Amino acid sequence: MTKGISLHIGLNSVDPQHYEGWSGPLNACEADANDMADLAGSQGFATEKLLTKKATRKAVLDGIADAAKSLKSGDFFFLTYSGHGGQTPDLNADEPDGQDETWCLYDGQLIDDELYSAWGAFASGVRILLLSDSCHSGSVSKAVHYAAMARSGPPPVYRAMPNEVALRVYQNHKDFYNPILEKRNLAETLGGVKASVLLISGCQDNQLSLDGTFNGPCLPER
Repeated sequence: MTKGISLHIGLNSVDPQHYEGWSGPLNACEADANDMADLAGSQGFATEKLLTKKATRKAVLDGIADAAKSLKSGDFFFLTYSGHGGQTPDLNADEPDGQDETWCLYDGQLIDDELYSAWGAFASGVRILLLSDSCHSGSVSKAVHYAAMARSGPPPVYRAMPNEVALRVYQNHKDFYNPILEKRNLAETLGGVKASVLLISGCQDNQLSLDGTFNGPCLPER
């Protein structure tokens, strides 16, 4: 019988002690995670939620690893993330734009290379669906800002760690991030992934996702 496991991550803030005083307040991300968990549960998935303070680097990686141990060919892993996204320098030369994308978890960023590496633990034939509603704080299109300014109501909140915060976080935590970013084995992991991985994201690497008053809409670059 096919088995389904889901993990739903939603952060309405991050720990300012790691993010150089920035707490990254958002409104809708926990609601997104709750709704995704309800949706998955209604389809028979065994669900787990990690909300804000519980959404640590270790908890997320452990949750993925636990799923990998439990699932076999034909089974399904559904992973959703709602929160801030960031970027760090690509030190293992696997990104054409020279930037690694990140999830801003409560106690530190999770590098996209680490996610890729985690897929390698899944058995051949496992189906992985990843839904990421977050921004990547690289270049910001003027079109996004002009479109937002044309709308009435309160100013928009984007799910992007500000560039100046991202730079301070990286500069002041190099001892933590550089060993991850420099790992060649993480850059080479994709060739060894046996499971099928499908990503649905809120936007592209150079675009932004909007926060919402309850659930989070996304405003991709036009």
